[in-house]
Amino acid sequence: MPNAVPLTPQQAADSLCAIGRRFHARGWVLGTSGNFSVVTCPEPLRLSITGSSVDKGALEPSHILDIDDTCAVHGGHGNPSAETLLHFEIVRRRGARSVLHTHSVWSTLLSDSHGLDGGIAVEGYEMLKGLDGVRTHEHREWVPIVPNDQDMTRLARVVGSTLDRYPDAHGILLQRHGLYAWGTSLPEAVRHIEILEFLFETIGRTATYGMYRSRGGQHGTAQDS
Repeated sequence: MPNAVPLTPQQAADSLCAIGRRFHARGWVLGTSGNFSVVTCPEPLRLSITGSSVDKGALEPSHILDIDDTCAVHGGHGNPSAETLLHFEIVRRRGARSVLHTHSVWSTLLSDSHGLDGGIAVEGYEMLKGLDGVRTHEHREWVPIVPNDQDMTRLARVVGSTLDRYPDAHGILLQRHGLYAWGTSLPEAVRHIEILEFLFETIGRTATYGMYRSRGGQHGTAQDS
């Protein structure tokens, strides 16, 4: 992991608020969905993370909590996100400096339709080159899909074992829930979210358009006959 200078809790709070407004405008974190974190100290581990049940389009610095690896709050108001354990799991398993979770329409739909496959393959798109370490559109990205679970301790274990099974993955989907992506810096995590959300929407719209063309063609043939 690069020896980047960690953000201070105040810098992290300001940055995460800006990202919340940006992602909300894209429709990726509507209502209280989604959660974001940044590592502010790698040792002992400290995170700045969005509080629970907060509208991501109206985030304020006080909604960003400074927590340690026991989830104890050292700054900010409220409780940390219910999914905080997932953030810690990804940080530890991937050496990430930032973890971002979105809840877009397309990631939700694809995580449902491909859930039984255990993941979704994305290949052949130029945008894949926006993912860290990817140098060609011929890359095949496998995004694992994990069944959702309200038991966060159990879900964190499943997410951790899935990350170990797919060490090259840049993101992971929770079924009918949304996308988790990460990076060695906050900007890299943001880029990975943008790339994967673009690709999910492209795949989803391509499938929908293909069905529309097929149905339209059949309808037209019937009319012509």
